Amino acid sequence: MALVALRLSSPCRLVRRTMSSQPPLQQRAQHRQISFSSYIVTPKQLNEALKKNPIPHSKISTSPRIIPLCAAWFMPNDPEGRKGIDVFRKHRIPHARFFDLDAVKDHDSPYPHMLPTCETFASAMRDLGIRRDDEIVVYDTEELGLFSAPRVGWTLRVFGHPGVHILNNYRLWVREGLPIETGEPEPVEKTNYPVPTYDTNMVVRFPEMKSIAKENGGQIEILDARSYGRWAGTDPEPRPGLSSGHIPGSKSLPFQELLDPETKTLLPSEELRKVLEAKGIDPKKTIISSCGTGVTAAVIETALQEADYGRPDDRRLYDGSWTEWAQRVPEDSGLIKKET
Repeated sequence: MALVALRLSSPCRLVRRTMSSQPPLQQRAQHRQISFSSYIVTPKQLNEALKKNPIPHSKISTSPRIIPLCAAWFMPNDPEGRKGIDVFRKHRIPHARFFDLDAVKDHDSPYPHMLPTCETFASAMRDLGIRRDDEIVVYDTEELGLFSAPRVGWTLRVFGHPGVHILNNYRLWVREGLPIETGEPEPVEKTNYPVPTYDTNMVVRFPEMKSIAKENGGQIEILDARSYGRWAGTDPEPRPGLSSGHIPGSKSLPFQELLDPETKTLLPSEELRKVLEAKGIDPKKTIISSCGTGVTAAVIETALQEADYGRPDDRRLYDGSWTEWAQRVPEDSGLIKKET
């Protein structure tokens, strides 16, 4: 409860989203005259748009810009010890900015990637030189393919940034020989990004998740993006001392099943629907995505959006995910399930 009180005492103006307050992406695109008609953007589409882009670092132009935003992130137990900022410096899309998942978060929370306060988010956007009317295309790494960009894209949407897209993906961008730059990124001029509102309808927090787990009865779909072994409780969690297993009533949907096995791009919408249907996921129910720390849960959320699966206003993400759940729920409570 202390975490909830902290969040409510932040300077955010919390809003409950309704169907009328968030028009479809296509309608917003027409209103803003943006370059993309869908949430998912191909490397070719982004490259063509960037050719027509006002120079992102120009101090003269005030026109809306397209800003590539690198969300590179690796698991804490990455066998090569890689860091997102290192691969960003190694090579990136020209004029890209780096969004640090380990820095833009709730620093008062003991859990790794809880959403930041509205002021922390606005401060990060100012430091990145992003304006409210900029179109943001989030991408990840050549090494992993689609992985952490959906989390950053989802975060931007929670805080109401109007133009957000996901690149599908940077691995293809590099393979197709599209422009890259290397070395230290050029400095950017800070902006006056306003403190945003916070869409509570997109986020599930622990007290609500606990109530759902106790009383669900199959009325809500809970999808877990971790590996099947971690969901089943047969494989260990990457964070030492954390029990594996799953939330009662949840279904295992490893995020890798939503990606092309070679390119690590998100599957086409028709194939995504087949995967979701094969898992027995009911699109008429509220769907909550979860994972280890709320990162790859956003891959599921993105797949649901791309496949137009479920009601747009009924797709949510459990922010604390398994790391919070396993630390706050005693194993003898019956709220940590394992497959035997």
